[in-house]
Amino acid sequence: MRLFGYARVSTSQQSLDAQVNTLRTHKVWKSRIFTDKASGSTTERPGLDMLKIKVEEGDVILVTKLDRLGRDTADMINLIKEFSQMGVAIRFLDDGISTEGTMGKMVVTILSAVAEAERARILERTNEGRLEAKAKGVKFGRKPSIDRNAVIELHKQEVGATDIAKQFKIARSSVYRVLNESIRK
Repeated sequence: MRLFGYARVSTSQQSLDAQVNTLRTHKVWKSRIFTDKASGSTTERPGLDMLKIKVEEGDVILVTKLDRLGRDTADMINLIKEFSQMGVAIRFLDDGISTEGTMGKMVVTILSAVAEAERARILERTNEGRLEAKAKGVKFGRKPSIDRNAVIELHKQEVGATDIAKQFKIARSSVYRVLNESIRK
């Protein structure tokens, strides 16, 4: 039996250090720890793909938490089945569960469904907050880089769209978009 580790964070700004350190305390060699900085909602992850290639029957994969392997229940079940068919077990350290045995597989399936439900609640709360902020007048997105009033004023002075685009160093389509928006208002 060889031990492998898998660690994942959702964005490149997050650190893998805490997960990797936890895996190292469980005697996983550094060369056998595979990492990804990618969303758990996709199974197309380079570290995970390399892990699938390296493991063999009888090996055990250590993951700090259930949601580090993935967020989507269907993908989690498929990953667990894929590793199980290879004869590879997965242990989730913080959750204290393993895919070893029938009960372990059942618990992992239930917990992955709970993790997905939690993710849906987080998205729901985020969207509610965004709608509430919009209602209060908060503007989302980047600030306009075009002085719309100046574009409109130049157009009124019969300056052509090509010349306006050159002057502001923008595309002609941007000039037309500003002009069309001003007509609609």
